[in-house]
Parts: sequence; C-alpha cells; structure tokens
Amino acid sequence: MKPNFNRGRNRRREDPHKTNEKIEAEEVRLVGDNIEMGVYPTEKALSMAYDQGLDLVEISPNATPPVCKVIDYKKFLYEQKKKQKEIKANSKQQEIKEIRFGPNTDEHDINFKMKHAVSFLEDGNKVRAFVFFRGRTIVFIDRGIDLLMKFANKLIEDGVAKLEMEPKREGKKVVIILAPTKNVKK
Repeated sequence: MKPNFNRGRNRRREDPHKTNEKIEAEEVRLVGDNIEMGVYPTEKALSMAYDQGLDLVEISPNATPPVCKVIDYKKFLYEQKKKQKEIKANSKQQEIKEIRFGPNTDEHDINFKMKHAVSFLEDGNKVRAFVFFRGRTIVFIDRGIDLLMKFANKLIEDGVAKLEMEPKREGKKVVIILAPTKNVKK
C-alpha cells in the first residue's frame, strides 16, 4: 500500500455556522440589513437572502426558533477572524516572576528584591516569592514564613500587590504568590 503524504492538506474544515440549505429548522427568526425582522419559514427566508445575492447564516442555533442573518458569509467570517486577531493582540500574557530568599536573608537584601518585585508587578506580572531551605535550615520554617509575610505586607501597604496565595509549604520551600493590583501600567 502506498503511503498518503497528503493527509491533512485536502481536508476541508467544516464551517462553524450552518448556511443556506444546511439549515434544518422549519422556521427561523430573520435579522439583517434591508430585511423586515420576524419569524419566517426557512424556504421564504432563503429566497429573501438569494434575492439580495447574500447568504442565510444561522447565528444562534439554540434559540427557538433559530436566529438567522442575511449577510455575505465570507465577509462575515473575515470580520470575525479580524476581531479575534485584534482581541488576541490586545491581550497581554501574564507571566509569573520568581524571587528567591534564604531563611537568613538580611533586611537590605529584602529591600533590594522588593524593588524587583515592584517593577514586575507594575508590568502586570505575578510574583512568586519563596524561601528555600537547605539541609538543617528547615528547622527555621517559621522564620521563612515571617520573612515572606513581611515582604508581602510591605508590597500590599504600598498598594502595588494583593495576596493571591497565603504562605504554603512545598517540599523544601515556603511559597507565596502576589498579584498586581488593577492600577498597573501596560
């Protein structure tokens, strides 16, 4: 048997909407430009669409009766794709930035890392701060939780962050997650 290297190329994607003769309902609610809105038999709605040189497209199939619109289907798909692309371009992907502490981290180092956290949060990213315990330092778990809460409280007081996750132990770490407040620059 000969292998088929042309597997996915010639397959036609199914349209997301039912159009023209594919509409199975007996009656449809008709909307569109230059059309008197109302409930019509499907055949009459189809002939009205053909008279204008347009397509009958089922917009809301779950309504009773289904809502159909008289439009140019290819133009409709193009505009929908354009809107989706615009929405995708305007949305910013939120990242999670990590800040690492040790259980014996000094006050100066905490302040230094706080400046980094502020810049991450102002850019609209989340901050995952954690205290990593090595070897016998695991006995100082309370000190690590206190350090993280002090760090988080300072950021919350400044109005830069809000607490998304309380301190939680994950293996040899104690983790806290901070999210930016709404008033961030983009």
